[in-house]
Amino acid sequence: MTYSEAIKLLKSKRNKKNIAGMARFGINEKGTLGISTVYLRKLAKKIGKDHKLAEQLWYSGIHEAKILAAFIGEPEKVTPAQFEKWIKDIDSWDVCDQVCGNLFDRTKFAHAKAKELTRRKPEFEKRVGFVLMATLAVHDKKAGDEKFLAFLPYIEKHATDERNFVRKAVNWALRQIGKRNLALRREAIKLAAKLKASENKTSHWIGQDAYRELISK
Repeated sequence: MTYSEAIKLLKSKRNKKNIAGMARFGINEKGTLGISTVYLRKLAKKIGKDHKLAEQLWYSGIHEAKILAAFIGEPEKVTPAQFEKWIKDIDSWDVCDQVCGNLFDRTKFAHAKAKELTRRKPEFEKRVGFVLMATLAVHDKKAGDEKFLAFLPYIEKHATDERNFVRKAVNWALRQIGKRNLALRREAIKLAAKLKASENKTSHWIGQDAYRELISK
């Protein structure tokens, strides 16, 4: 499928009702067509992996085209330079989560970038760091526990960031690391308990929510 064919097809699926619904969930309406992720996944399977097309779609200015790019991109072809360009173009939490969970967490530098990005100031760039931690905990089956234990100090340090898309990603990262195996669960529960006891309201919320879920598993 060519770029022009893909864009024409996406635009033909525009749904005003869905756009309004997405906005209620905090999804940026800019360039949004209101196409479901289910449809985008089916379209991605039809297209197959195509990194060149993914790059073209990412810069189209269309919300769903970015998500489609995440599905058809090839991790081994993602360079650190491309990674940096793409994360600076993220303006919605769902695009962030899809590109991290379907493309970026498969790159060879994902673990290093996860830690590095926690020090960034822009909200979505920082979110990428913690979403990578969460998705790596699910998808990187070969990584040893030490890789995820190394994330915990970053989670603790940045648990005071009260920005919505950061604090939720920090919480997600802690929960997913804790659900990876029993050993990591014990360490995640320890940190969750510590955060839960904090006087900082954001740290307290992150810890309380993670503790509740990890204890119940």
